[in-house]
Amino acid sequence: MDLIGLIPSFGSLLWTLVAFVVALSIIVAIHEYGHYIVGRWSGIHAEVFSLGFGPVIYARVDARGTRWQIAALPFGGYVKFLGDANAASGKDGEAISALSPEERRRTMHGAPLWARAATVAAGPAFNFISAILIFTAMVLWSGVATEEAVVGEVPALPFDGPTLQAGDKVLEMAGQPIADLAALVALSRALPPSETVPYVVERDGQRVAFDGPFPFPPLAEGVQPQTAAFEAGLQPGDVIVAVDGRPVSAFTEMRDLVGASDGRELRLTVWRAGETFDTMLTPRRMDLPRPEGGFETRWLIGLTGGIGFEPVTRTPGPLEAVGIAAEQSWRIATTSLSGLYHMVTGAISSCNLRGPIGIAESSGAAASMGVESFVWFIAMLSVAVGLMNLFPIPVLDGGHLVFHAYEAVTGKPPSDRALRGMMMVGLALLLSLMVFALTNDLFCP
Repeated sequence: MDLIGLIPSFGSLLWTLVAFVVALSIIVAIHEYGHYIVGRWSGIHAEVFSLGFGPVIYARVDARGTRWQIAALPFGGYVKFLGDANAASGKDGEAISALSPEERRRTMHGAPLWARAATVAAGPAFNFISAILIFTAMVLWSGVATEEAVVGEVPALPFDGPTLQAGDKVLEMAGQPIADLAALVALSRALPPSETVPYVVERDGQRVAFDGPFPFPPLAEGVQPQTAAFEAGLQPGDVIVAVDGRPVSAFTEMRDLVGASDGRELRLTVWRAGETFDTMLTPRRMDLPRPEGGFETRWLIGLTGGIGFEPVTRTPGPLEAVGIAAEQSWRIATTSLSGLYHMVTGAISSCNLRGPIGIAESSGAAASMGVESFVWFIAMLSVAVGLMNLFPIPVLDGGHLVFHAYEAVTGKPPSDRALRGMMMVGLALLLSLMVFALTNDLFCP
């Protein structure tokens, strides 16, 4: 066995595991802290706050009597409240019956309905809030594009002629007046691919006309994790100059050739920092959400494109940034629900559902692309975890909220026997879903 040859693979695996554990631990800690802090505010005592399961590595007891611990298996966590029989909040009837009325009020099962419901809902709520806060910070950090069609940064392109420069204000393109950035983007999408396009810009107070590169060049603005492009080693900033020897001057040209490949292996000629090289990759069939709803299936390699320059940005106000972040979180949640619905109805492949291996691979890929990409991935995963926990399945928070809703309507909770039965059913459903997702990780392309 070539042990030396295994070192790169081992390093990649270790990086993936570390990234997965870090991402999951942050999300779980936020989720469980939501349960803990709202429970504490509601008068419910937490006996144990555990990050992870299994043998305890570290533990301490705070002044309130809560045991904070880190366990050996970092694949989840829990808060065990007074009166709970286990980490799944099962009722310890014998222990509760031995408590005084004042002590029983401090248990999850003896607290008022409002306190129990608020404590259960707090976990997913904290996931959503944390995602919005992360997205808000990223919006404030990176800024948002101004309405004017003013050039910020211009990426390097394999183009020898005159081109746009930082500070240029685009007045005309292809003979059409440009009112703002939205008009420039709309016209860019409508133009047929060509090597050059006539521009008129305002530069240093002067009106300058020239023929520059196509506004939507075959430039990789981003490389999506776990895709053919990512595995082929393509990077943001790469320019695809030819597909199977056929020159391309627009991102749409490259995309159409990939889409028409029907999964056949392609040879891409790539320009990177003045050097040109060829790489082979095979497009993959992927299901993409449509802006108007639903999904479409296309052959893709995992590159995202954009206009051939970074527009000038401005720093939004706090409320605007929160609004943008909330809209992004909402879009992630609704797209996830739509994807699940379309998988159940058979409209798209069930291989879109990934399990722990797939999530771990995405964690490692996001971390390898930089801190900003990894933080964005944590926020996206936090939305997904919060959403999943709201599913009305016993064992999950959504199942407990259904029980509380039943109690609010009927005036009494389900019987202990009924609860135990439904919890077993919920656990079986959850385990089946996990096995199915793990099977997808192992056998889906």
